[in-house]
Amino acid sequence: MSLARNTAVIGGLTLISRLLGFARDVLLAAALGAGPIADAFNAALRFPNLFRRLFAEGAFSQAFVPVYSKTLAEQGEKSADTLAAEALSVLVLATTLLSAVAILAMPWINLVLFGGYVDDPETFRLATLLTQITMPYLVAMSVATLFAGALNARGRFFTAAAAPSLLNISLLIGVWLYRDDPTQASIAAAVSVTIAGVLQAAWVALGARRAGVRTRPMAPRLSDNVKRLLVLAAPAAIAGGALQINVMVSTGIASFEEGAISLLAYADRLYQLPLGLIGVAVGVAMLPRLSRLVQANDTVAARSALDEAVNLAMVFTLPSAAAILAMPSFLLEGLFARGEFTVQNARDGALALFHYGWGVPAFVLAKIYAPAFFAREDTRAPMRFALISMAINVALGAALFFALRSLGYAGFPGLAIATSVAAWVNVALMVTTLARNGSYAPSAKAIWRFTRIALVSAALGVAMWMGVANREALEAALGSKEIAILTLIVGGGLSYFAVLFLSGSVSIGEVRGAFRRERGPDGGGGGLPPGLDG
Repeated sequence: MSLARNTAVIGGLTLISRLLGFARDVLLAAALGAGPIADAFNAALRFPNLFRRLFAEGAFSQAFVPVYSKTLAEQGEKSADTLAAEALSVLVLATTLLSAVAILAMPWINLVLFGGYVDDPETFRLATLLTQITMPYLVAMSVATLFAGALNARGRFFTAAAAPSLLNISLLIGVWLYRDDPTQASIAAAVSVTIAGVLQAAWVALGARRAGVRTRPMAPRLSDNVKRLLVLAAPAAIAGGALQINVMVSTGIASFEEGAISLLAYADRLYQLPLGLIGVAVGVAMLPRLSRLVQANDTVAARSALDEAVNLAMVFTLPSAAAILAMPSFLLEGLFARGEFTVQNARDGALALFHYGWGVPAFVLAKIYAPAFFAREDTRAPMRFALISMAINVALGAALFFALRSLGYAGFPGLAIATSVAAWVNVALMVTTLARNGSYAPSAKAIWRFTRIALVSAALGVAMWMGVANREALEAALGSKEIAILTLIVGGGLSYFAVLFLSGSVSIGEVRGAFRRERGPDGGGGGLPPGLDG
């Protein structure tokens, strides 16, 4: 399938998951609020997420997909399945041992990760318990990620993209049952996370088997295949670890300001929406495609694919960033202000959301440019860039946090500022490196199109800002803040795409072309298997 079709499959299913995730977040906000209990739950998710990115979704996937794709193409399904089975056995052993150690050592680990609450023993113990409960999620997600990588390498994206919905459904059920008791709701949420991990692993494994992936249990051993994966994954693990360490450091610093962890988390939910729907979807769809083009030494097609991916992503990302910048407080209040989550909580969280907003294009672009390195089995360059951005994020974030607090202001917006600055530095390093080694330089057509998309998005942002300025009249006319915000988003979105088409920035023919099946060497649609998964 084409990049646009694959992105649509992944993005569409991600949208369903994000809508369920929004319902989950609304329920969590109403049940937990933005105080110590919410801080404990959000902090508890940070640690397993750190190692999930290291061992599962990040480094491993980025190393596994190109190697598996190449093995599948050159040596056939049997060799590829052997590679998957060997990698799975080592991955499960490593993550199981890590989870066990983390569960036992968590009371001491949290002295660093949740140090701001040391003087609040009850909240500190709750955060420790919740982290211990969620750690097995890492093992389950490692299994799910391996089979998802095998499916993606075969051009099948549906099963893996649908799996995250299981997490949101599990959390909705678990939290709803205990919604009137914040402490019990947080424990139920942690248990639901681990249960969801098992369900996701089973779902993706069964999907892979239906797609023809045949793995068999085997004793862990460092075979040549596994050693090759480790050599490729180690730099990506350091890169992914650097990015997640940023999050961990920010959480540790934010724990010195009550409610800050939760406010950053809720702001994170909104800016992650375009990242998950567009950046991750385009990146996942593009990696197998770029890998094939690079292996075929088709440099022109590889550059064109990257141009297409950037423009496709920016069509959706820039208006999302404009909306976040124009109405951060209105978004948080309209979506989350109910139950334990107050209007003041929303206004405080908007201070962080605004600064995440101007970083959104960088977060998405990083997901798109990274496959250009991974497709060439180059994981070292992204590692260097991630370490540089980590250093900037940690140093700038800590400096701004404590500087703002010393001036009598909330410190946590400084952490959001540092995150966005570091993201733009990361993207700048990627682009200049790709240009320097001749792998990529945006065409004049791509630059002109990007400029027009940016101008239309800026106009959208101004229109939404004017809508928020007349918020009272809008709410009075429509009857509620929820309907008002939905009207602004839907109306703004429809107007944005209408202007895009009318201005010639995007044409109907180009949209049709983007969704047209690619023809592979045999004329069969790029060599990808047919069916819904593709």
